[in-house]
Amino acid sequence: MGARSKARKRALDVLFESEARGVDPLTTLADRAAEAHPPLNPYTRTLVEGVVAHAEQIDQLLATYSQGWAVDRMPAVDRVVLRLGVYELLWADDVPDPVAISEAVELAQSLSTSESPGFVNGLLARVREIKPTLVP
Repeated sequence: MGARSKARKRALDVLFESEARGVDPLTTLADRAAEAHPPLNPYTRTLVEGVVAHAEQIDQLLATYSQGWAVDRMPAVDRVVLRLGVYELLWADDVPDPVAISEAVELAQSLSTSESPGFVNGLLARVREIKPTLVP
């Protein structure tokens, strides 16, 4: 597993833990960074901070394009994976779109239900399609 893949998994862990505990993700991130040996990958911080900074927009997109699924009704892992994927698609200019989608699908495949990879792939592909209308 590459360094960025590990950073994505760590960001997912931080965001998932924060949601489960009802704690601000930036607080959880600071706690995990203080405990991390070796030090937390800087990309983990970038991802968590990016998802937090764009949370409202990300959740609006997920609510709009996830056919038949309210964001709060999605499996928690899928919700976090999708938030990370949307962040990377729209705001991580150094990550190619296919890589962002592939990495999100891989996380869903390894951590969620058997239906999750298809759901994540389809929803992120839709966001990728409309990306030109969302990002100047």
